[in-house]
Amino acid sequence: MKVDGEPHEASGPGTAGRNESNRVRAFLDLESGRGPVPVIDDSEIVELLRRARRIAIVGASSKPYRASHGVMGTLLAAGYDCVPIHPNEDEVHGLRVYPTLDEATAASGPFDIVDVFRRAEFCPEHAREAVAARAGCLWLQLGIVSWEAAEIADAGGLVVVMNRCTSIELGRIR
Repeated sequence: MKVDGEPHEASGPGTAGRNESNRVRAFLDLESGRGPVPVIDDSEIVELLRRARRIAIVGASSKPYRASHGVMGTLLAAGYDCVPIHPNEDEVHGLRVYPTLDEATAASGPFDIVDVFRRAEFCPEHAREAVAARAGCLWLQLGIVSWEAAEIADAGGLVVVMNRCTSIELGRIR
């Protein structure tokens, strides 16, 4: 079974319905504050974006129609030091792309925010990478909620943002 053009692990009768139910439940838990770990609120997001200087863009794309491309452009224009992360890209917005967060951190130093543009099922691994890199925040982009990733990040001392866009939030605080 394929979802969004990528292979999807689960298959079989009823699997799609269960996956969608779990996804909806995760979003509802986020919106109602019932998640297993704290997620920072509006005022804390404002403070985070004011303090942050370096942002890793996981899932960065050179394709102008991709959300990660536009958001990264906005963040760069706002003065953030952004480092693109993607195993299949070489350059995004004229910047060298690193295949992994670990390689980017080793080459260029730590990040205040790890901004993730990947489907929820890939986010736990990125949370582990963000913890290992001693980032300050795991930020899952608009449309992405992963309580497993949030638990990993929280246990590692990172603050967590989910289902929010850094570009939109930056515009909100200006």
